Amino acid sequence: MKAVVIAGITSGIGKTTVAIGLMGALARQGLKVQPFKTGPDYIDPSYHTWVTGSPSRNLDTWLLSRDVVAELFGRATAGKDIAVIEGVMGLYDGRSALNEEGSTAELAKLLGAPVLLVIDSRKGARSLAAMVAGYQAFDSSLCLGGVILNGIGSDKHLELCREAIEHYTGVPVLGYLPRRDSLSLPERHLGLVPTVEEPVNQEFLGLLVAQIEATLDIPRILRLSEQAAAPEVEPSLFPPVRKPPVAKIGVARDRAFSFYYQDSLDLLEAWGAELAPFSPLQDTNLPRDISGLYIGGGFPELYAAGLADNSSIKDAVREAAGQGMPIYAECGGLMYLGRSIGDLEGNEYPMVGVIPVSSQIDRPRLSLGYRTVQALHDGPILRQGEIVRGHEFHWSVLKNGADGANAYSILEKESCREGFQKKKLLASYIHLHLGSLPHMAARFVESCRQFRECL
Repeated sequence: MKAVVIAGITSGIGKTTVAIGLMGALARQGLKVQPFKTGPDYIDPSYHTWVTGSPSRNLDTWLLSRDVVAELFGRATAGKDIAVIEGVMGLYDGRSALNEEGSTAELAKLLGAPVLLVIDSRKGARSLAAMVAGYQAFDSSLCLGGVILNGIGSDKHLELCREAIEHYTGVPVLGYLPRRDSLSLPERHLGLVPTVEEPVNQEFLGLLVAQIEATLDIPRILRLSEQAAAPEVEPSLFPPVRKPPVAKIGVARDRAFSFYYQDSLDLLEAWGAELAPFSPLQDTNLPRDISGLYIGGGFPELYAAGLADNSSIKDAVREAAGQGMPIYAECGGLMYLGRSIGDLEGNEYPMVGVIPVSSQIDRPRLSLGYRTVQALHDGPILRQGEIVRGHEFHWSVLKNGADGANAYSILEKESCREGFQKKKLLASYIHLHLGSLPHMAARFVESCRQFRECL
């Protein structure tokens, strides 16, 4: 399978712009492109999907076992021509300062995929060669296949950078992007603005793809991608044959809630769920005949007024919770199920109120990082005592703690408990990939089936 990894020397270097531009250019050639994102990111994959028309998928070597990563990669690339994998943070950044766990480099080596390193060249020339040499020498087992220069100011600037890098390192410069603000993607407090909010249009994509076609050596990149050699593994995560539907699960999907791992949704369907999307912003009721709810993350704080005004859907969610319907909520979903959301201006917006907490946006206090959690109770996706890896990323904090009803113990933090659980309702700031433990998706579907049978 052809594959190439787009990595950066650091975050904010332009690798998403390069990645989606390359994806778009390859798709314009008629190739079937399968996009991926390294690590626990929801926003960048929305751009990949927008550009290619194929759902982007997350490959995380810390959240998931190596065999599961290989299985998900092989499953997604079946029938495709090339995989383009966008990295996370800098090439060697991961969970730890002392090993490669969760890094783009670890994933590239696992898949045997060559790396294109994106460098910000706006304030350098010959010095960039020293930078590339450092990345090259840091891990000689990694295939550093080429360099993409971002922020080139002139033909002379390009010549200086290219000559130095190729002379001192032997790594080819396979293209560049000029110093143009019109090629930048819109950002805000959690990174890029999700495509569900339509921050860019087809005109932007056309300009970006045209630039990529003009200034990247796509034929050489395609030849480089032929070096990839992903391992083949026996499937273990998905059932051999997709299970027939046994439960319908309502999935909150709109501008306020859009953070889902595509493979988690696929796993639910594979184990017998029929997924029914609904909008907490616009719909007046839940989908008919559902027996479970999945409310993912997103930006409920930006749409708090609209969510607060939609009393009918809040009443429906409250009634479902009161009936004991299995409900799983992550981050933004946790905020929505709480009593209220408070913004930076001091406004308070009433939410569903089935969890005795309120959330408050607190911009200086970013909670970010991988977490290992242990379930404190039997619930809709985990049994008491089970341990799973997850990820946390939010600017809000909780008020009015839910003492005695926490969902998890966070193992990295002594005596730290998190989340809320009551019977079949589980809500937490921790994002989980349902492939992290093989049975989580099947357990949630079974919980929903049992609830349906009891009606």
